[in-house]
Amino acid sequence: MSELRLYVVTNENDSERVLACMESLFEDDGFAIATMEMDEKNDIWEASVYLDFEDEDQVAERFRDLLAENFAGLEIHREVLPDVDWIAKSLEGLQPVRAGRFLVHGSHDRDKVKAGDIAIEIDAGQAFGTGHHGTTAGCLEMIEWVLRQRGASHSGGAKAAIRNALDLGTGSGVLAIAAYRMANIPVLATDIDPIATRVAKENIRRNRAAAGVRAVTAAGFHSTAFRDHGPFDLIIANILARPLMRMAPQLESNLASGGLVILSGILASQRWKVLAAYNGAGLKHVRTLWRNGWVTILLSR
Repeated sequence: MSELRLYVVTNENDSERVLACMESLFEDDGFAIATMEMDEKNDIWEASVYLDFEDEDQVAERFRDLLAENFAGLEIHREVLPDVDWIAKSLEGLQPVRAGRFLVHGSHDRDKVKAGDIAIEIDAGQAFGTGHHGTTAGCLEMIEWVLRQRGASHSGGAKAAIRNALDLGTGSGVLAIAAYRMANIPVLATDIDPIATRVAKENIRRNRAAAGVRAVTAAGFHSTAFRDHGPFDLIIANILARPLMRMAPQLESNLASGGLVILSGILASQRWKVLAAYNGAGLKHVRTLWRNGWVTILLSR
């Protein structure tokens, strides 16, 4: 079923202000809200609320009142999000990804699963997390290494066990599923895009991870889900360098004492800038994996 997006076009600073106001306005309704950068050079951003058609009249009226009171001059735009069978459309483009014990594959490649594999079935779809092998594979390898070192069965000592995790910007849900399947720990999987969240939920059910992985739509760290499930012993964020750097203080504040952070979506040339941002937030570099021009960074608190 198609969905609807109402949004305003503005700059980064005002988009964050609009988001904060929308969070208060719609917090009891359960509507997904988000900001997105559209043009880095010209500082063009969009702040959006996602809803069903039946709610359009009342949401649009409340949104207009909000803008008239706080953001005179901003105009509400409307976009219908098509109901497309993305799995059927792009299945042929998905190739299996092997990273350590993990094998991420489409339903058409089940015959490639070997004994001992942790197989995760993800068909190509709208959500990020199946085709960007440099970042996805790097995260999977780092997740395996971390959970081997400090899985939930860890006996204690100087390095505490990892007992819960957050997958920030979950996309297809593959990394959240991997963490749960590897160590049987509860995982909160969040994304700003409600379509990605829906895809992640489908993949979580398909991979028998619904008992331990919860997928929710959340913009940044504004959602109450972070308070309800955190602080986290492990945070995984496979996004992009610039938003990762901006959210460093908030990410650190949601990390448990002695916790670990896996960051990816980072070009090798951006590594030092990301490290500087997280060092400034009080996190220390542990190791870096390099894959096809991308890096995956592990940090500790």
